[in-house]
Amino acid sequence: MKEQISIIGCGWLGFPLAKTLITNGLKVKGSTTSEDKLKTIKAADIDAFLIRLHSEGVFGNYSEFLSGSTTVIINIPPGLRKNPEKNHVEELWHLIKAIEEQEVQNVLYISSTSVYKDDVHLPTISNSTSPDGVSNSVKQLIQIEKILQENTSFATTIIRFGGLFDEQRHPAKYLSGKQNIKNPEAPVNLIHKDDCIAIILRVISNNFWNLTLNAVYPEHPIKKEYYSAYCKRHNLAQPKFDSSKKSKGKIIDSSKLVQLLNYTFKHGL
Repeated sequence: MKEQISIIGCGWLGFPLAKTLITNGLKVKGSTTSEDKLKTIKAADIDAFLIRLHSEGVFGNYSEFLSGSTTVIINIPPGLRKNPEKNHVEELWHLIKAIEEQEVQNVLYISSTSVYKDDVHLPTISNSTSPDGVSNSVKQLIQIEKILQENTSFATTIIRFGGLFDEQRHPAKYLSGKQNIKNPEAPVNLIHKDDCIAIILRVISNNFWNLTLNAVYPEHPIKKEYYSAYCKRHNLAQPKFDSSKKSKGKIIDSSKLVQLLNYTFKHGL
């Protein structure tokens, strides 16, 4: 019998992740909040469910969605930019209770390197660095990580990804032509979507649980130089940077991930 994975959030990362897991012999259940996406997900041999998280509870057939799965991958953005007043911690708390009820063994939580604050000293952040972000959304991420790490009903691995990109979706395309971009001397911390998928697959395939890992490509060019060069290379309008204030940033060190997972990055910057 095939091992079964449930993915909360079959979007830009979750959908190709689900297809990769199926290719590697796993059975996958995937959730979306959009009825329009159900047909697309089902067409990829993913057992599709309409699941929505609210502070009042989990809506949808979540029991069937979670039933029989060894591992649940939580891959949903907090959504606090659009709705800064929402309680994402409460949403996840209801989901965690549902996961406990189905006796799931493992949870893989997709977090973000934004849990570490930027600083003018441009610190190097290792896995031993404690999260210290101060924004509301970041504080909620940190709290969710803590809740999952302290839960004894299942094993949790947390992957803190840097800025995700692929050939179609790259931050330079968003910055192209923009004015007064802050922190021009800050290092970039990016990771290709294919590397994200390969890292997740490595964690699941090798049962790397009860870990917290930073996941960023191990080169950190300066923001201004990198994005200007990218735009020039792709014939995009040049971004304009504001150098009037000292840049804040950080360097995310992924060496623990590389060592523990014996991982070699597939895509450079």
